[in-house]
Amino acid sequence: MTSPAKTTAATAARPEWGKAKRIVVKIGSALLADRATGALKSEWLTSLVDDVAVLHEQGKDVVLVSSGAIALGRHTLKLPKGPLELEQSQAAAAVGQIGLAHAYQELARERGFVTAQILLTLGDTEERRRYLNARHTIETLLSLGAIPVVNENDSVATTEIRYGDNDRLSARVASMVSADCLVLLSDIDGLYTAPPGSNSKAERLDVVTAITPEIEAMAGDAGTELSKGGMKTKVEAARIAIQGGTHMVITSGKVQHPLRAISEGAPCTWFLASSDPVTAKKRWIAGQLVPKGHVYVDAGAEKALAAGKSLLPAGVSRIDGSFDRGDAVTIRAADGRELGRGLIAYAKDDAERIIGKKSSEIAEILGVSRCDELIHRDDMALSRQGSQ
Repeated sequence: MTSPAKTTAATAARPEWGKAKRIVVKIGSALLADRATGALKSEWLTSLVDDVAVLHEQGKDVVLVSSGAIALGRHTLKLPKGPLELEQSQAAAAVGQIGLAHAYQELARERGFVTAQILLTLGDTEERRRYLNARHTIETLLSLGAIPVVNENDSVATTEIRYGDNDRLSARVASMVSADCLVLLSDIDGLYTAPPGSNSKAERLDVVTAITPEIEAMAGDAGTELSKGGMKTKVEAARIAIQGGTHMVITSGKVQHPLRAISEGAPCTWFLASSDPVTAKKRWIAGQLVPKGHVYVDAGAEKALAAGKSLLPAGVSRIDGSFDRGDAVTIRAADGRELGRGLIAYAKDDAERIIGKKSSEIAEILGVSRCDELIHRDDMALSRQGSQ
């Protein structure tokens, strides 16, 4: 039986890093804003964007989840040091968001790629319709070669400001986009058996394969004035990530070129998922969602599904049930056999209007075309007789 944690000497990057095709990087406030002055750490951010450019050139998808708006905004507004009132935090976020987005945009432009800002809250990753909208936007940006920069919508989202859910948000984003790896850049280089600053016998764990009560007990509160999240929220993020099939790594962001450092075997803690993102997602669809309806397909569509294709409206003969966009439905053959389950891309009323039609006709029928597929292959889990 594999131990849920082990400590070894880190000498080279793990294969999970080299093999990762899609990477989400979480950047904390304390790394972006100077603690003494509150100003943006331009040199550090430049080195990070250099690393992102290298990954981008290697053909990897990169999504940044960036904190820092409140820390930078309070500096611009000359707010006092110490805890801020909620309204002050929201005002600081509104100001800081502009400068932060501009900094990313300019550094990216100098390196020949495009960034895009996306403002999210935890609610956007929990409510199915908002989740799908956010995911489709990020997926489209990545397909166009852009680097999405996701920020907490701190100017309106009180929960994120009060409880520091930045780490968990990044894990949810990683799960949303089926990332292979989530990187949490921290002011500490991993998870220790005890707080390293107060216990000389504390050891860093290099690998964690399960979030056990023992692992949870090791997570102390390492928050600072600029960064409200501590190790506890990072371990909670790890739980979300590995349940979604995404490997997660905590490493120090206090060095220049922190992502390159991972490639060079920098000290860190890896939380390893037992399955890849697609497998985990299909397992979730197949076993944890209650179907809201049924979609019946013809013989041609059944054959296409078995070959790994998406379900197009043309191959659907009828639908039953009451469902909204993003709800789970069963996929059935003409004789009623269940072929699998999936997340449907159109609500029942719209689906009824386009079944049996070509995808090229969707826009004319509905007035808008969100996607060509009724159920995308990445959003379905077929039973054993079908192809996954």
